[in-house]
Amino acid sequence: AFATGRNPQNAAVAVTTGLLEIMNREELQGVIAHEMAHIRNYDILLMTVVAAIGGLIVLLRDFFLRSMFLGGRRKSNRSSRGGGILILIGLVLAIIAPLFVALIRAAISRQREYLADASGAYITRYPQGLAQALAKLKQAYQPMAKASQSNAHLFISNPFGKDRFNISNLFSTHPPIDKRIERLNSLVV
Repeated sequence: AFATGRNPQNAAVAVTTGLLEIMNREELQGVIAHEMAHIRNYDILLMTVVAAIGGLIVLLRDFFLRSMFLGGRRKSNRSSRGGGILILIGLVLAIIAPLFVALIRAAISRQREYLADASGAYITRYPQGLAQALAKLKQAYQPMAKASQSNAHLFISNPFGKDRFNISNLFSTHPPIDKRIERLNSLVV
């Protein structure tokens, strides 16, 4: 399942037939409430803005690198003493900027997933429904063949099937399912 749309008036929720086949009524309500919470919390718009800012950072990095290399050829050798430092800074930025953007985007997405879980539990007043749905997804889950990093944040769970926390999950758009279930269960009084 996933939600799309920049605001509640122009939004939609999609649910796969596979999800419909394995979920009972309460679990499906939890999943739909989670997706509706993404719409209600303007998460799709927020992630679009985050992606645009990330693109701007990478664009500024490229502008800096190109101006250094193109502008450096026109200067005389006397004024190029500090050029080595600028080239080094540019190269460091070339490596760090995309990683920084990806880390920030993934961290924001993970926090918005927790928020959507809590908001969805508030909508249904039954956090166990979503917790049970997530447990089912974890058990019956197979990685999606056509998922990409650009749309992974739209899914109810990680579309790549990786759920153990390791260094590669720093770039994951979804928190581990076990942590999500634990947080949902802590909402039950």
